This record gives sequence, C-alpha cells and structure tokens, in this order.
Amino acid sequence: MKLLLIARPYSYQGGVERATDRLLRALADHGYEVYLLSSHGQPAIAGVTVHRLTLPSRPGSLRLLLFVAATRRFVARGHWDVIQSHVRTLCQHVYRAGEGCHRAYLVTRAGSARGLYHRLVLALERRVFARTPAIAAIARRGKREIETLYGVASDRVSVVYNGVDLERFHPRNRTVLGGSARDEIGLGAGVWTLLFVGSGFERKGLATAVEALAALSDHDSRLVVIGRGHRATYEALACRLGVDKRIIWLGPRHDVERWYAAADVAVLPTRYEPFGNVHLEALASGVPIVTSTEAGGNELIDDGANGAVVDPRDPKKLGAAVERFRDLSKAGLEQARAAARRSAEPFTYAAQVAGFSRIYANFP
Repeated sequence: MKLLLIARPYSYQGGVERATDRLLRALADHGYEVYLLSSHGQPAIAGVTVHRLTLPSRPGSLRLLLFVAATRRFVARGHWDVIQSHVRTLCQHVYRAGEGCHRAYLVTRAGSARGLYHRLVLALERRVFARTPAIAAIARRGKREIETLYGVASDRVSVVYNGVDLERFHPRNRTVLGGSARDEIGLGAGVWTLLFVGSGFERKGLATAVEALAALSDHDSRLVVIGRGHRATYEALACRLGVDKRIIWLGPRHDVERWYAAADVAVLPTRYEPFGNVHLEALASGVPIVTSTEAGGNELIDDGANGAVVDPRDPKKLGAAVERFRDLSKAGLEQARAAARRSAEPFTYAAQVAGFSRIYANFP
C-alpha cells in the first residue's frame, strides 16, 4: 500500500516530533510504502521517501493557506492508496487530530479567538472534520471533543494512541544516566527533583509548576525545565516567589531521556493537551507524573499509584500531589515507579501501526 503522510517538519527536540519519526519508521517496517510530504527543512528518514514543499516566508495566516493550497496541488499530481494528514489540510482520507480541537483550545484562552489566524484555523477545522472520511483522535478526550463540538458521527472517529520508545525511555536509565545528568547541573543525589518537559510554556502550565515549587515544604527541592518558550515571565514569577535559584533551565534537549532518569517526579499542569507524549515518556522511564484534568493523557493515570491528576490552575494541589510521592517510603516509591512503567508498556509503535491499519482497511 502506498501511504502519503502530511506533517510539519521536525527537529527531534519535542515529543511530537520524536513520535512522528518513530511512527513513520514503524509504518515502513510494517511493509507500507511510505511517503512524507512536509516543508523545506524536513530531514531525510531511512525507509521513507520525503517530498519537501518550498513555501515563501509569510505571516502565519497566509502561510497556513499557502500550505493547504500547496498540498492540494501536490496530491493532485500523484496517486496514493491512503493519504493521512497530521495537519489541517483538505485532501486527506485520514486526519490524525494530534492537536485536538482548536475550538476547545481557545476556550482556555478567553477572548483570543478574534484574530485572523484563529478565525482561519477554525474555518479550516470545520471543513476538515466535515469532509475527512476517517478521523484518528489520540485519546478518548479528543474523540469526545470532535464528536461534541463538530457533530461528527462516532463511527468516523477512532482512537489511535501514540507509541513510545520503551527502550530509550526505561527505568534502568536512572542507574545508567541519572547520576551523570544530576552531576552536570550540580544536583546532589538526595535533592528531590521535579521535571517539566514541554514547549509553549503558557499552555503547558509552567506558571503553575513554578508556583507549586514555591508551595512545597521542602525548600531544597528543584524544578528542571526542558523545552522552548519565552522565559522572562516565568523567571520574574520565580523571583517574586523566591524560587529563582531552585529552577534549572535547560532549553530544548535531544537527550531528554537523561533528564527523566534524573527526576523524581514529572509535572505537566497543562491548560489544554490532546494527549502529551511527556506522559508516555515519563511513565516508560518509571517516573510518576502529576498531570492535569485538561490533558488527554490523564486517562493513563491511576491516582496515587503512578501519578496524580489535578486542576492545572491550583498550584497547592499540584504541590500536595508531588509531596505525596516525596513522602513515600523507599519501597513505596519503587512500587510507584514500577506501576508507572507497567502503565506505559502497552503503548508501542506496533500497537499504533495496528490502529492505523484498521482504519486503512476501509480504503480499497
């Protein structure tokens, strides 16, 4: 089967990018003839034929429309058995709604939907959900949003979960990699360490994480922040709260598995998250995660066993959930780490490919 996948270019620094790369490789390994259509800057991928669109540098609204038009022209010139898009385009058989619903996201940003860009995305989103034969949500939450907000029939929306590299993200990294990572940033072995991984600090809830750090009774604890975003607002907040010396800013990292290995607990108090690969990466690494009621990935969490789920705007509850894990006995913490790992193990790339294969079977 010839499969064309449409996606943005990626640099391997974020969870979405790592997951897309591994999905493409898994599809090729499964026997699909895989083609990727992306923008200029997309690196080569072994076993995948990459086509790159050259688009002029334009403001976001115009670039959005140019990409949609360019993909339609490209698709019209070729033939594929199935076209799957990971971005909002108008020429796909399958739309993977990895970004969830823009309409639902805007609810978390009251008053921000008035701009031209947001109006264009909403208009495009309506057409995508109305016209695409098959839609793949990445969690049950996303499926409900699509069906409820856009009136899409349930039988058109499947849930296909992301996979995670269970070897790269593994509890043994705590012994193999964790010590050197802590040494690199001057963390002692006994310092309780929170890890925040995510680009787009506002949506991911970094402010709540900083406030939760200040609320902890353990004033020696640290917060390690990985990801891309504007730091000034959060550095100022940390200074006001007196925790600026307890936050370590690492920026985007290619070696994120080392930092899960160095962490005691991951925190993701996101305002809106269709799933969040950080859930799978943390759990696969044997790191309990305190996440948000607004994250699709919270369906993996057995509260108190492998993590916790809290209101993303309540730093005291986030801090209290973190302290419950810090206060566990050594045996109790090991049980939590083992529970975290077990909860991630079903989420393989083979399982993800199997989910998409069931959708592809509907297209002769």
